Amino acid sequence: MTELERLRGLLAAEKVKLGINIRQMNAPGSPVYRTTENVTIPAILLAVSLLATLYIHTWVGFALLAGGAAWWIVKVLPKVRDGVFDRSAAFALSSEAAFDALWVRGVLSLYARMPDGTERAAAKRQDWRAFVRDLPEG
Repeated sequence: MTELERLRGLLAAEKVKLGINIRQMNAPGSPVYRTTENVTIPAILLAVSLLATLYIHTWVGFALLAGGAAWWIVKVLPKVRDGVFDRSAAFALSSEAAFDALWVRGVLSLYARMPDGTERAAAKRQDWRAFVRDLPEG
């Protein structure tokens, strides 16, 4: 069993937690970035606000912009964040090459609480394979 297969099992058993730098993964050039998810809705909000400012009144445009921004932050952004996390985790766990590439970039981290209550974490500077090998079975 490879370290990645063991890691998948530990993640499924919730013995290990995978950390992902959402900001890095939700940027152009990332394999999981979706332009429509990040640009379309804010662009529509801005256009509606500008049209309301132009044709109705400045305060109406401002109110639409403020309300739309609040809605975006409270309702849409958490869904975007969760989607980026899920896509990133699936991509990272798809192959050792993908996991290694993201690990080297500092996008991923691992965390585990040991049976004795101590906590362990590994990030870019540590060897993720050694971290997984050192975890107790089951």
